[in-house]
Amino acid sequence: MFLILLIVIALVMWALQLMRQAIDRREFSLMLAGFLVSSAAAALVAVYMLMNSYMGYLGYSGQQAIAPDWSDESLGWLTELNQPTSLDGSAQTKFWQEPLLSTAQ
Repeated sequence: MFLILLIVIALVMWALQLMRQAIDRREFSLMLAGFLVSSAAAALVAVYMLMNSYMGYLGYSGQQAIAPDWSDESLGWLTELNQPTSLDGSAQTKFWQEPLLSTAQ
């Protein structure tokens, strides 16, 4: 950040020097060059701000992809979904409970 700030300050100072010389010599080309240099400084700041936000987004999404939250509460729906029910609607958990718990761990 500090390096980019120094580069932007140097570009703005150079642009002001070019514009001052353009006024002294009454040359349009130097004024145009000063405007282009100042535009480059503004574009550099804009790109820095956009990339800073994007890198923050990538860091956050990458952290979520690497370490998702696999707590027991998040796998609770899996144990309920895989339990077979009998004809009267009650869950049969005797023979399904052991294999399901062993695969969840």
